[in-house]
Order: sequence, then structure tokens, then C-alpha cells
Amino acid sequence: MKKQKGLTLISWLAILAVVLFNAIIALNVVPVYINDHSVKTMMKNLQMDSTVRGKTPKKLKEIITKRLRVNNVYSVTAEHITIKKDRNDYLITIEYQPRGKLIGSLDYIVDFKHEARVPAN
Repeated sequence: MKKQKGLTLISWLAILAVVLFNAIIALNVVPVYINDHSVKTMMKNLQMDSTVRGKTPKKLKEIITKRLRVNNVYSVTAEHITIKKDRNDYLITIEYQPRGKLIGSLDYIVDFKHEARVPAN
């Protein structure tokens, strides 16, 4: 009798099930992180942008929401943006929680928070 080499059918099915489950999670969650990278990049660019200097909080919110729409980020709305006046600048905070379904009743929630300072004058 020869010794068995390799995996049995049941072993291959178990490995395939684990790989498929991880692939489903990745297909649902990776786009959330891609959108967050767009938000993070936009906030970093906002700090260096001289055209936003001296704008009112209302105008800053409009500029931010327009830039997010240009980057196809629809999970962040104006309600997620807070602007607080500091001494010589505005502290802009974007805090949001994208949610979604994975499989059946299994959901995911991801927390993101980004801050940027923009000169008020």
C-alpha cells in the first residue's frame, strides 16, 4: 500500500471555503479603505491649499463636499464635517462610519477620523 501524498478532497474544500470567505470580505471592505484614502489625501491637500485661506466655515464645508464628490466619495456628507475656530485657524474634522453587509446578517462597521488645520486669515 502506498502512503497518501497531498490533500484529500475534504481538505481542499475546507481551504477553498476559507479562501472564498476572505475574498468576500476583501471585496466588500477594500473599497471602503480606498475611499478613506481619498478623504485622507483631500484633507492633506486642503492644509496646503492657499485658495481656502480666509474662507468662512460654511464655504469651507462646501469646498470639502465638492472635492469629495469629485473623488467619488459619497459616504461622507456635510453632517460628518465639523469646523471649529481656533486662534488663527480652523480645525476641520471629518468623522464617519461606513457600514455594509458581508454575508447574510453579517455586517461591518469601520471608524475613520481625519483632521486638518486651515488658516483663518
